[in-house]
Amino acid sequence: MGAADLLADLAQHLGADAVGWAPAAVPAHAVEEYAGWLDAGRHAGMTYLERQLPARADPSTRLEGVGSVLVLGVSHAFAELPKPAGGVRVGRVARYAWTPDYHDQLQPVLTRLETEAAALGVRARGYVDHGPVMERLYAASGFLGWRGKSGMLVSTRLGAFVTLAVLLTDLPCGGAATPHPDRCGRCLRCVSACPTNAIGNDRAIDARRCVSYLTIEHRGPVPHDLRAGVGEWLFGCDVCSEVCPWSEHAGPLARVLRPDPELAHPDLTRFFGGSERAFERAFADTAFLRPRRKGMARNALTVLGNTRAPQGWPLLLAGAADPAWEVREAAAWALGQWGETRSLAPLRHDPHEAVRASAHRALMT
Repeated sequence: MGAADLLADLAQHLGADAVGWAPAAVPAHAVEEYAGWLDAGRHAGMTYLERQLPARADPSTRLEGVGSVLVLGVSHAFAELPKPAGGVRVGRVARYAWTPDYHDQLQPVLTRLETEAAALGVRARGYVDHGPVMERLYAASGFLGWRGKSGMLVSTRLGAFVTLAVLLTDLPCGGAATPHPDRCGRCLRCVSACPTNAIGNDRAIDARRCVSYLTIEHRGPVPHDLRAGVGEWLFGCDVCSEVCPWSEHAGPLARVLRPDPELAHPDLTRFFGGSERAFERAFADTAFLRPRRKGMARNALTVLGNTRAPQGWPLLLAGAADPAWEVREAAAWALGQWGETRSLAPLRHDPHEAVRASAHRALMT
């Protein structure tokens, strides 16, 4: 058995639900398409993607002499979890965040593969979707699935709930890439279901409108015209993956990543009344660290403004007194959604202009 087979077998033994080898070379058309997406500003505030373009186009900048890539697909298609008792548990969390940070969980798998590769005389370097690597391109070339109309990787066996990791190696390319055939057909469920019309007709997402971007990466207030589209999504969004027919019939369910009910249904009160440092300690090793405390509190108020869940009323008042202006701005909007003009009045004199504007707008509607 050759080194490539040994590494692929080890990846599956360590928990990968699907594995495949792909040529490391990135086709020119893929680079041009990605550059066009950036030029159109569809990456929103993720300016780091612009800086990463040269490295994404040339993987040899990550590993000299790279020839082929081992792609690992790990399912996060968790079964539904019951809500824990107590607290204010309103809103939805994207499934990948139901488990402690998957980067930390999968990095040991890649480290083990790097060690095994070295023992076989193979130079290797692994990434868990946070390095400048075109994982979905490699996954399609490695026959794990195809880029669906949502822009997400879709697998006939795992659906659209797939986390990707890659191992760059200096093993020679075994031949030309054989991309997985497109199985979307005429289906447009993901496009039609997107609550903010963020999916284009070119299988790419406009992050400026995407609920996942707005609730995780975006800093500052969520644009007013998109808040209703955020709906119940507290963190991320799974709509396009949930409605995909391949997800409906996917199996097996996640077997490596373990979900936690406290992450799937967090108590919103934990995002209010504490410091950023306390929040970081409470949610260490979770995806909630990305938007930070004030981002999660902002998201919670957006959800409460949309749902008007009565148990969330104390949090609207807490948000109106929050030290972060972004949270107070969201509280002003949410209070307006509830029609609570009396509680809105003090925010008209808030020190921050955006909060005053939000309060005034809410009082005028």
